[in-house]
Amino acid sequence: MTISNVFYTSRKLAESLEGNPYMAVISITDPTTQEARLDPMFRHVLRLSFFDAVPADEYMPALPGLFDLGMARRIDTFIGELQAAPFELSVMVHCEYGVSRSAAVALFIEALTGAPLKAREFAYEANQWVIDRLLLLHPQLTVDVPLPSAAHERRHAIRA
Repeated sequence: MTISNVFYTSRKLAESLEGNPYMAVISITDPTTQEARLDPMFRHVLRLSFFDAVPADEYMPALPGLFDLGMARRIDTFIGELQAAPFELSVMVHCEYGVSRSAAVALFIEALTGAPLKAREFAYEANQWVIDRLLLLHPQLTVDVPLPSAAHERRHAIRA
């Protein structure tokens, strides 16, 4: 296992971080916004642009700006290349708010690689359309989306 940890966050936090050559980034922005300004020390970056949307009917033609199978393949290829690296890497996925798109991709990476997803209990709002497109490439996988109650329990747990 080359990927050792998976994180997801907001664009704002990702843009504020000091780069790390041992952390790969999947940068997700809206089609109507500019690319995220990431520190150049992040050497492995995959940039994608799609809306946080779910089609009303899966039988309708894909709308422009919607996550599609081509983007899913790009993520899958990127993760495969990272897994083949001769050194350990972490993967950070960011989207505009760090709630839905990034959580979906991070949950998929966790399922695919076995690398632990930090703060996974907060990924309960993961975009199911994104997860479903990614799973088309790996039908044997199961992505376990946490229930909202897990986040509630963590927020109310007594801290040491």
